[in-house]
Amino acid sequence: MADPAVVSGNSLNLGGRPSSGKGSTSAAENYHMARRRTLQVVVSALLTECGFDSAEKAAVETLTEMMQSYITEIGRSAKSYCEHTARSVPTLSDTVVTLIEMGFNVDTLPMYAKRSQRMVITAPPVTNAPVTPRALSAGQKRTHPAHIPSHFPEFPDPHTYIKTPTFREPVSDYQVVREKAATQRRDVERALTRFMAKTGETQSLFKDDITAFPLIAARPTTIPYLSALLPSELELQTLEETDSSEQDEQTDNENTAGNNLTDDPGADKENSLLPPSGVVPSTKASEDNVIDNPYLRPVKKPKVRRKK
Repeated sequence: MADPAVVSGNSLNLGGRPSSGKGSTSAAENYHMARRRTLQVVVSALLTECGFDSAEKAAVETLTEMMQSYITEIGRSAKSYCEHTARSVPTLSDTVVTLIEMGFNVDTLPMYAKRSQRMVITAPPVTNAPVTPRALSAGQKRTHPAHIPSHFPEFPDPHTYIKTPTFREPVSDYQVVREKAATQRRDVERALTRFMAKTGETQSLFKDDITAFPLIAARPTTIPYLSALLPSELELQTLEETDSSEQDEQTDNENTAGNNLTDDPGADKENSLLPPSGVVPSTKASEDNVIDNPYLRPVKKPKVRRKK
């Protein structure tokens, strides 16, 4: 067999590729590789207890992976039960409940630990777990106050609850503002042109390929000079605002004149009906000749609210 993992008697020979060098791997990789080798030794010892003299490397790797997955699931479930009861360190009861949930008969565990053909494996060398570098460091980490027990979880890192507002100063340079406005205007025009080219009729410069360089089709009108004669929407809005302002001024003048007339109760009737200028407005003089008909009254335009 090529590159086997041989188990014979008390000796153990694990075949494998030699490492390329100590400096080629990081501390985290070395830590995981050491734990992996320990699991391989345990699997080889269990195979020896079962009566195997040799095993292929692929079989040993498969059994090692299964054992690692099983132990990882036990640790994960025990941690979940621990956190469910508001604790941070798992206890023996958490592990027992986890094994029962995974279908393991806990009563057979003491008998299996006291078996006669059990092999003793030397303890692996102590390797320190890799230290995970902290991405952010803001402020000092808080400790538990006196009224909080020590077995409760620690406070999170300060950067998770310390307010650190970030903002950028507004750009006030004239050249930068003009360039940004020109760029935005060009992007808007380009987007509108593409939208009209996709939704409306287009013309192409090339007869063979219609999709290349599409141009917005010009629609000829029957009366081309009509648009120049008709007022635009902006002009109509300006006219409406001007008319409404004139009507407001006229109404204010009439109200002011009416208030001034009621201030002098001792004057005669004719003088009390005249405005301060002494001249009767043409609108007042023609009111007597107008028929009181709602259909013949002059049209009153609605007031347009000015945008502040």
